[in-house]
Amino acid sequence: MQSQVVSVEGRSLLVNESPYIIKGICYHPVPKNSNKRDFTNLTEDLLLMKELGINTIRVYEPIADKDVLDEIADSGIKIIIGFGYNQKGKFDILSGTFLDYVKKYKNHQAILMWELGNEYNYHPEWFKGNIQNWYLAMNKAALEIKEVDSNHPVTTAHGELPNELALNMSPNIDVWGMNVYRWDNPTEIFKQWKAVSEKPMYLSEAGGDSFMTITKSGYQKGENQKAQADANKKILDAVFENLENTLGVTLFSFTDGWWKAGENDKQNPGGWAPNSTGVPYDGTPNEEYWGVVDLERNKKETFEVVKAKYNGLPK
Repeated sequence: MQSQVVSVEGRSLLVNESPYIIKGICYHPVPKNSNKRDFTNLTEDLLLMKELGINTIRVYEPIADKDVLDEIADSGIKIIIGFGYNQKGKFDILSGTFLDYVKKYKNHQAILMWELGNEYNYHPEWFKGNIQNWYLAMNKAALEIKEVDSNHPVTTAHGELPNELALNMSPNIDVWGMNVYRWDNPTEIFKQWKAVSEKPMYLSEAGGDSFMTITKSGYQKGENQKAQADANKKILDAVFENLENTLGVTLFSFTDGWWKAGENDKQNPGGWAPNSTGVPYDGTPNEEYWGVVDLERNKKETFEVVKAKYNGLPK
């Protein structure tokens, strides 16, 4: 399978020198009664993703099964591969084993970018109470990737807009991903980013869930797919109206996650996520209700919203 060259030019991402818009989804499929990722439903999921117009999936940990990577590539979808800091020596940054993965799969057609960490800036306690320790490790890891793979950019998923410290300590990051929950309108982040950096950015997480903790803004308490659909429509509109300043979005997320907030044999409201009071429309991240499809792969109301938006954009 032939590798492709992914590069950065100004604020643009290029695949084999052609501009690339990220029409993406975050993908961490965990079945009922489990808390572990499982690709048993991959073939069905890829068909649904192709219907949605998705060209990019973002995963929070590397995919070590080449057959899975091959099937994703064969479907025409690319992957942003995420590396964690401490995953007990399994392709992580702390042990340096992330480089083993990069070396093994750097020529795989499925790879779009390598991603370091997921909103670690919210967790200085993981780095001896000093977030500078993370930025040092991240910047070093980015350089190490570049030394073995010059054909794929390095990104990170930062919680919200990076501050001056993050930017100054991380010159080796090529593309900044940002997990942004600003109700149903992230427009301001693109202006703010343009003012502080000339590098490309994308929204590595954004979206709304389908459960209302309270009745608010005309949306009734309880499971509420319309609230999610309305929020996602406005968020996606804002993203793709600002393509001069963003590469796109990996919407959160493909499936509901029953493992996140309680017993993993049923769906529970609630959960915990830092800095997520901007979740539309109740200000509460109900973490098990974020999918555009449910756990049985039934399409939620937001499915048609995402499908219309992604398929209405250039291929």
